[in-house]
Amino acid sequence: MLEALGRRTAELGVDLGTSNTRIVVRGTGLVVEEPTVVAIQNGPRGRTVLGVGTDAKRMLGRTPAGTRVIRPVLGGVVDDFEATERLLRALIKQTRIRSLLRPRMLICIPAGTTEVERRAVQESARAAGAREVFVVSTAVAAALGADLPITDPVGSMIVDIGGGRTEVAILSLGGVVVRRSLRLAGDAMDEAIAKWLRLEHTLLIGDRTRESIKIRVGCAQVPNRPLRMRIRGRDAQSGGPREIDVSSDHVAEALIDVVEQIKGVVIDALGATPPELASDIIDRGIIICGGGSELRGLGATLRDAVQLPVLQADEPMHCVSRGASILLEDQALFERVTASV
Repeated sequence: MLEALGRRTAELGVDLGTSNTRIVVRGTGLVVEEPTVVAIQNGPRGRTVLGVGTDAKRMLGRTPAGTRVIRPVLGGVVDDFEATERLLRALIKQTRIRSLLRPRMLICIPAGTTEVERRAVQESARAAGAREVFVVSTAVAAALGADLPITDPVGSMIVDIGGGRTEVAILSLGGVVVRRSLRLAGDAMDEAIAKWLRLEHTLLIGDRTRESIKIRVGCAQVPNRPLRMRIRGRDAQSGGPREIDVSSDHVAEALIDVVEQIKGVVIDALGATPPELASDIIDRGIIICGGGSELRGLGATLRDAVQLPVLQADEPMHCVSRGASILLEDQALFERVTASV
């Protein structure tokens, strides 16, 4: 298990998300926050990494032939081993840690991942320079970061809506009692928006535009006062550039299926919850976090569906990394919850 920090090594916590990767350092806190994106050029001698994180994301939709911008982590698990290793190596350098030994690393991964998926994450971290690698459930870290009393004999419920996956967990006495996972979250919202525009307006848009629409006018339910924005894309029929206005009404329609699936996994988890813990959740409510939880009206939509209080955590995008930081500072707590993966 995680040993006490020595003078010669550093300990890092990693929230390796589909959309963003965050690294915390024991004793310091959050030091790196970058998109989980890698730009790669294919050549006769193999692949060359042109950039990672923000530098790579700037290249989206603007790369020449032979160059790709990829997301090496999908649904919270490693999809491209080499690219993940290169990303982690570059981000570890950004921490500017000074250590005589390679760092120990705690990585947050989705609950219920397979042994193969878990091993891929650990091996990527070792290849990136980690001396030892430990894993903990993303849901456990998120709950800690949201200040839920997960070690107490009461039930707590967390819904972490990230980029590639929605994690739902009922926790008590330091363990996960009920867990449900859905490989659909914020990125699926972006894709649904792009699909709706293609089908309804024959307009093709890029990754950055679809994300911008979600952030600026995205809604889970039709608002009283619709928001509007003007977007640019390519006409699917003529091939020429075109501008149209998009409103939050349109986005709510585009996201119906995604929102229904998120509602479904929350309802399913509640249906599997033991009665005593269900009683606690009635009193304490459901906490939502992750970037996807910031979609306007999502909390209210879930509240209406389950007839329970639904509250958004403070700084919802940082709950997992904050939880990892808490674990790095508390060895006893770490040892208690690592079995929850």
